[in-house]
Amino acid sequence: MRNHEVTKEQPLLDEKGFIIEPGWARRQVWKYDRSKIASPALRIKEWDYYLVMSEDYGAAFTLSDNGYIGLQSVSLLNFKEKWEHTETVLTPFPMGKMNMPSSSERGNVSFRDKRLRLEYRIDENKRIISCDFRDFYRGKPFYCEITLEQPEMDTIVTATPWSGRKAFYYNQKINCMPAEGYMSFDDATYWFDPSNDYGTLDWGRGVWTYDNTWYWSSGNGTIGGRPFGFNIGYGFGDTSAATENILFYDGKGYKLDDVTFHIPKDDRMRPWRFTSSDGRFEMEFEPVLDRSASLSAVVVSSDQHQVFGRMSGKAVLDGGKFIELKDFMCFAEKVHNRY
Repeated sequence: MRNHEVTKEQPLLDEKGFIIEPGWARRQVWKYDRSKIASPALRIKEWDYYLVMSEDYGAAFTLSDNGYIGLQSVSLLNFKEKWEHTETVLTPFPMGKMNMPSSSERGNVSFRDKRLRLEYRIDENKRIISCDFRDFYRGKPFYCEITLEQPEMDTIVTATPWSGRKAFYYNQKINCMPAEGYMSFDDATYWFDPSNDYGTLDWGRGVWTYDNTWYWSSGNGTIGGRPFGFNIGYGFGDTSAATENILFYDGKGYKLDDVTFHIPKDDRMRPWRFTSSDGRFEMEFEPVLDRSASLSAVVVSSDQHQVFGRMSGKAVLDGGKFIELKDFMCFAEKVHNRY
């Protein structure tokens, strides 16, 4: 059944390491247990990624344990002046030493070395991001203290296999979390206002195949005085049971079918288009800033383009209500990894 919604709480994996019931849910009904994974620790990938945005600036934070490499990064994004800087700390063979929580609902995550202190804390419907990054850029430090409110609301959770393999992806995206706090860099302070600014969590656990290309786009804002957000994407395995495409409006999720990214082949900074099989997500996307990153080693390579820009078009809720977007700040990305 396409877009199969799972509501029963259950283990994620069976005794052979396969997903018991693939599909999607509005909360984490599957129970993740790292010890049940039937693949070597080198192949397990676990991460928590936060993106916090206003109209003019934003920041991205990653804490991850990808088996043979740990990747911890911070990005400062300036959409108004059209620049960004990303700084990354790599650690060899963490293989579970990061102690990434088995649920997004509890457990703190932190990393600390001589240059970077990055912490995620959960406290009574709040998520707190705290960072102190020495020599972040041109010898200058980056600091932040940001609180994301998480009211009672729908999220998008997917449990996706790769057909015929013990590879799987267990993921939750939490949109529309009002953001309050500040970032500081180079004698400038960037403030977040919870009435207009939002954060997103990308919580991922799984075993990936070696060569993958994924597409992902997400955005949050206030429409008609109410929180609105969307999450669309594909490339995360066999989506025959469910996609992760969804609209959020005033705390409720409205599931979408297939969405296609139309990306200019010659220049990612030219306008993109998005079309949907059910006609409920039809958008034009005007790029503003490309946060690109690449890595090439003997057996590992990565080509990432997270493009920030403004979305315009229509989104349609279940009851037929139209949401008109005009210059709605968001991002869309294409990532190719061999790892």
